[in-house]
Amino acid sequence: MEPIKIILIIFVLTYIGIAIGHIPGLKLNRAGIALLGAIGMMIFGGVNTAAAVSYVNWPTVCLLFGFFVISAQLRLSGFYDKIAAGLANQLVHPARFLFILMLITGGLSAVLNHDIVCFVFAPVTGVALLRKQINPVPFLIALAISSNIGAAATLIGNPQNMMIGQVTHLGFGHYILWSCVPVCFALIAAFGIIWLMSRNNLKATLSDQNENQQQAYSYNRVHTFKGLVILIVVIGLFFTSLPKEVIVLAAAGIHLASTKFRTEDLLGLVEWPILVLFMGLFVVAGAFQSTGYGQEAVQKMAQSGFNLNAPGNLTLTTAVLSNLVGNSAAIMLLLKVVNLAVPATPYILALANSFGGSLIIIGSVSNIIVVQQAHDMGTKISFWDFARLGVPVTLAALVGLLIWVALAN
Repeated sequence: MEPIKIILIIFVLTYIGIAIGHIPGLKLNRAGIALLGAIGMMIFGGVNTAAAVSYVNWPTVCLLFGFFVISAQLRLSGFYDKIAAGLANQLVHPARFLFILMLITGGLSAVLNHDIVCFVFAPVTGVALLRKQINPVPFLIALAISSNIGAAATLIGNPQNMMIGQVTHLGFGHYILWSCVPVCFALIAAFGIIWLMSRNNLKATLSDQNENQQQAYSYNRVHTFKGLVILIVVIGLFFTSLPKEVIVLAAAGIHLASTKFRTEDLLGLVEWPILVLFMGLFVVAGAFQSTGYGQEAVQKMAQSGFNLNAPGNLTLTTAVLSNLVGNSAAIMLLLKVVNLAVPATPYILALANSFGGSLIIIGSVSNIIVVQQAHDMGTKISFWDFARLGVPVTLAALVGLLIWVALAN
C-alpha cells in the first residue's frame, strides 16, 4: 500500500480513537492514542525522525510546560486552596454566590491552568453547598462552564489558545481587546441562563454526602506572593516582542530553583499527558498535511456550497469538532486546513473551541474533572444535567461570538 494512503488511514484511526476516548480491549487514553498514532506514522507511514521532530511546534510545547510549572508553584503555595476556601465562606445568597463563583473561576482560568482551578474549586464548593443544604449540581456545572469561557479571554487560557497564538502570531494585547466583549457576553449569558434554569431546584440533603477531598496545601504567603509577582511579570512581558516561550521558560526556571519546593513536587503537578497528546497530534497532523488531503477536502466542501472559512461555518465546525474529537485535536486539524489569512479566523478558532467545550460533559477536560470530583463527594452530575445547562449556554455564547465578528468586520 502507498505511504500516502497509510498516512490517511493512521490519521483517521487516530482521530476516531481520540473521539471515542479509548480503544476496546486496551488501557490507552487519548494521550496514548495520539502517541501511538505518531509512532505508527514513523513505522508505517514513512515519516522519518527529522520530519517527525519538525512537525512538532516546540514553542507551543515549551509554553505549555512553563505554564504548568507556574500553576504547580501556585498550587503548592496554597494559593488555589486559599481562594477556594474564601469563596466558600461567601455563601450568603445563592445568586450572589453563583455570580462570584463564575467571576473568580473565569478570571483565574484566563491566566492560569483552568483544569487545576476546577480540580481545587469543585470539592470545596460542593461540600460548602451541601452543608448549607443547597443543591451543588448547577453550581458545579457553572464552575466548569465559566472556566471554559474564561479560558477564551487570553492566549494563555488553555493549551489550544497557546497553540493558535504561536502558529498565527497573534498579538497578546490585541487578542484580549478583541475577545473581551464576546467573553464578557458569554459569561453574563451563562450566569443568567444557569440561574434562571436552576433557581427552583436548589434544595439538597446531607444523607448521601461524602466529604472526601483531594490533597490540600497549606497557604504560604511568601511563596504565593512570589508566584503571583512572577505571573504578573510574565503577562507584562507578553506585550513586548520577546518570544513568549522563552519568557515562560525563564519563569519556570526561577520556580524550579526553589528553596521551598522540591523539583519532583513541581514536576509531579505538570500535566505530562497533555504535552504527550500535543506532540503526538503534531506529528499525526503534520504527516496528514504533507499528503495534501486536507486542502483537497476543504476545496471539495467549498465546491459543494460549504465554505469552511465563512465565520458561521467555521464557528459551528470548531464547536462540533471540539466535542467529537477534543479541543486540542480539533484545533490541530483546523489549523492545517483553514485559511489563516482571513483576519477573524484565529479569533473564531480560539473562542469557538473554548465556548464549545461547555456543550456536554466530554467537551473539555475541565468538565470531566468537575463531574468526577462531584462523584467523589457523593453528588451525581448526569449527561442530561450538564447538557440541560451547557447546550443553551454554548448556543448563546456562539451567537454572541458571531454577532461580534459581524460588528468587528
